[in-house]
Amino acid sequence: MTVADPTLRVERTLFREGAALVIGCDEVGRGAIAGPVAVGLGVFLPDVRRMPSGLRDSKLLSEQRREELHPRVLGWAPHSAVGLADNAEVDHLGIVPGLGLAATRALEALVTQGVPVEAAVVLLDGSHDWLTPALAGWPESSRPHVITRVKADRDCATVAAASVLAKVHRDRLMIEADAVHPGYEWTSNKGYASATHYAAIDRIGASALHRWSWLRQPALF
Repeated sequence: MTVADPTLRVERTLFREGAALVIGCDEVGRGAIAGPVAVGLGVFLPDVRRMPSGLRDSKLLSEQRREELHPRVLGWAPHSAVGLADNAEVDHLGIVPGLGLAATRALEALVTQGVPVEAAVVLLDGSHDWLTPALAGWPESSRPHVITRVKADRDCATVAAASVLAKVHRDRLMIEADAVHPGYEWTSNKGYASATHYAAIDRIGASALHRWSWLRQPALF
C-alpha cells in the first residue's frame, strides 16, 4: 500500500485561524521495555518553508534514512527539543504521566530558547490529549493550546518532523547504553520487546535501564 507524504495543510489552516506558532509533537518509546520515553517538539512559524524531501513518520523510515533526515529536520525547524522520562520515572508514574513529564521537559527547553510557547498550538498525534493534564501546574497564561489529530505523524509534516527528532535522539541513547549494558541487542531492538530481548533478560537478568514493572521477572542487578 502506498503511503502519501505528509503535508502542511493542517498547519497552514491553524495559521490562517490565528496561530502564531505551531509545535509538532510526537513520542517514541511508549512500548519499550527498557530505556526512556522521548517526546519530540518542532516549532514552526507561519512562513514555514516546504518540508525536507522524503520526510515521513519515523516508523516508516529506515534507521539510515532517519539519520540522513535528522540534520535537515533540525535546519527546517527554527527551534526544537526532545524531552525524556527515564525508565524509573515510567515505572513510578506510569506511561501516560511519563509522556507528560517528558513533554513538559521539552517545552521547558523551548522556553529557555526564548520560544513563546503560550502563543503556540501544539499539534499532538493521536486521539488522547495526555499533554494538557501534565501542564496543570503551569500558570494558565503560559500554557500552549493542544489539539489532537489521529495519524498526525503520518499526515502532518510538523509532527512527522517531531517523530524523527524523538526517534533519532532515543535510538542514539539506546545504542550508547548497549555499550554499558551489553547483551540485550539494544543496537537493533532499541529497548523494545522482542524474543531475543526477553531471552537475554532470562539469561543475564534485567539491567538498571529496564522498566522493571513491565518485565516477566524481577530486576536482577
